[in-house]
Amino acid sequence: MAKPKRSLDVSPTFKAAVTIPRAGSDSFDIEFVFKHRTKAELKEFSDAVASGAGDEDAKDSDVLLDIASGWDLDEPFDADSLEKLTQRFMGSTQAVLSAYFFELSGARAKN
Repeated sequence: MAKPKRSLDVSPTFKAAVTIPRAGSDSFDIEFVFKHRTKAELKEFSDAVASGAGDEDAKDSDVLLDIASGWDLDEPFDADSLEKLTQRFMGSTQAVLSAYFFELSGARAKN
């Protein structure tokens, strides 16, 4: 039987579960559809986020819209819903960003 062919091309999006912390209760998972970036694009994005850390006009929801294109919630995936997520679950932005960088870096453990 022939080995399946592999490709260096990647899908423009990928899915990953993100555990969202919830104060006073159990955390919950949201499956996000993330946008793929190359190593150079990820560095550029990371630098832009780091340099905008003091920008009061920058919203967490805008950052999340830049890295994701959907999720498995009933609410629409848009700026208003992301703002609601980041305002009500204060650890959510860091959780989503951490999952995104973790997935892109290939750090996922293979079982």
